[in-house]
Amino acid sequence: MQISRNYYVSTLIKYLQPLWHQSLLLLILLLLGIGLRLLNPQILAAFIDIATSEADFSRLIQLALMFLGIALTTQLISLLETYLAADIGLRATNRLRANLTLHCLQLDMSFHNQQTPGALIERIDGDISQLNHFFSRFIIDFCGNSIFAIGVLIALFYIDWRIGITAIALVVILVLTSEHINKIVIPYFQAERASSASLFGFLGERLSGTEDISANGATAYVMHRFYERSRDLFPKLVKSQTFGAGVFSIWISLFTLGKAVILGVSITLFLNNAFAIGTVYLIYRYIELLQQPIQRFGRQIQDLQKASAALIRVRELLTTQSSLPDIGQTTLSQQALSVSFHHVDFRYPQSQPDTHTTSDLVLRDISFSLSPNSILGLLGRTGSGKTSITRLLLRLYDPTQGTIRLDGVNLPDIPLTQLREHVGIVTQEIQLFHASVRNNLTLFESSIPDVRIEEMIQEVGLGDWYQSLPQGLDTLLAPGGSGLSAGQAQLLAFVRVFLKNPGLVILDEASSRLDPATEQLLTKAIDRLLVGRTAIIIAHRLATVKRADQIMILEDGHCLEYGQRQELASNPESRFAQLLQIGLEEAFGK
Repeated sequence: MQISRNYYVSTLIKYLQPLWHQSLLLLILLLLGIGLRLLNPQILAAFIDIATSEADFSRLIQLALMFLGIALTTQLISLLETYLAADIGLRATNRLRANLTLHCLQLDMSFHNQQTPGALIERIDGDISQLNHFFSRFIIDFCGNSIFAIGVLIALFYIDWRIGITAIALVVILVLTSEHINKIVIPYFQAERASSASLFGFLGERLSGTEDISANGATAYVMHRFYERSRDLFPKLVKSQTFGAGVFSIWISLFTLGKAVILGVSITLFLNNAFAIGTVYLIYRYIELLQQPIQRFGRQIQDLQKASAALIRVRELLTTQSSLPDIGQTTLSQQALSVSFHHVDFRYPQSQPDTHTTSDLVLRDISFSLSPNSILGLLGRTGSGKTSITRLLLRLYDPTQGTIRLDGVNLPDIPLTQLREHVGIVTQEIQLFHASVRNNLTLFESSIPDVRIEEMIQEVGLGDWYQSLPQGLDTLLAPGGSGLSAGQAQLLAFVRVFLKNPGLVILDEASSRLDPATEQLLTKAIDRLLVGRTAIIIAHRLATVKRADQIMILEDGHCLEYGQRQELASNPESRFAQLLQIGLEEAFGK
């Protein structure tokens, strides 16, 4: 994928427009600094001519003080430029980073299942970090260096038209050369960024599983894979850096040749008495000054190459569309919701969609209806499709075939944010963040009062734990919830659902990890949670199933049995009645 100049311009405008005050001030400082740098050689040339002829000491002192003042002012301006550029770059890249993060969070699970967290982090943070200089200084420096180079060329033309023409020819050759080289080098930087993302994705995934890797003796395997990815990155990194440095070397070589020609012309003109020795120095100094924007152009080409590779990857991510269009407009009521599945088939998305067959369906012709305030007990072995039903209800995926309705509304007709506000879920694996207890329970929703949070903590039986916290709701939880027992983490997840107050609650084997004492504490909280709400309970324990009004038994994605719990329990021919005889734990395992 190539990026057009229009995309560069539109990206700069989009993220720098809110910072136009700072950008304008940076441009003014840049122009002021350019004027002072062009003036200083004139002062030195006058100093040389006076020193070699009139020897006016007072005039020499004035010129020396003027030169010193301009030099100090130039340094101060440079310091202010650096500060403003850093501020602009960080603000712009942080906005882009936030937009990219939000976009990734809004993509469906079929996208995230094909990405490792580390790879996404590298794309969101690593690639955008490459754009810092692009936003902060690229356009300002490019304009400033262009203006400065034009000013130097005008000054050289003013001294002698032959010197000016030679300098212009040099600049034209350098500009034409850079355009061709830029197209050659960008793919190397792009390959290096992709390989770097792969390495960091691997590291992120493996480091998050350090405990399992160490416990199972897989350290050697992980290191072997690490070396493989490092070997893949190394030559690409060497190529990108080598070609990038090669571009800079070509620029310097061409400039050196051009400088030699210009100096040769200047010496010839001096020997022919075309101008004085001070003018020779002035030409030499202006050529040296011309080297500064030329060198910066070379660095900017390297920055542009890196920025181009990063922008390509950022654009690829931003143009990735969710397979779940969020175009619904129907709102849900603030009460218990009805649920219905009508001939639902489902398969998980694959990287090669043409390879789908009927054998890869994880749900096949599932139909049921759950009225408000009723509870469905969902039973089945691991892999039977229970969790897939809950994922469809949260619209993490859309069914392959069939319709799902919530409160009588097709799921695609409900905005995703509202759908997930009205459906609460507690699973076996609880995600806790390195944040305060308050933010972990409210998921950073600041409108929930502390009094209500504390009431819900007491409701689930965590009062003693809460009292032991050194800073109450402001206490930071350790990353990943380390330091909490599985039962405490599960109970905190119940608090989240209480605070959310959804119309449909899904308990995905939510009590399977609790010891009997903790489960007993949780029983009353569950009973209260289910009051006034519809619920789907995936259960392995008999005590949990007793709450259900209806039972559905899944096997290999099929509905093996579905009906009222009491009717199925009283029918000795039913599969559910047989399960009650042998015990759910023995039949399905924990």
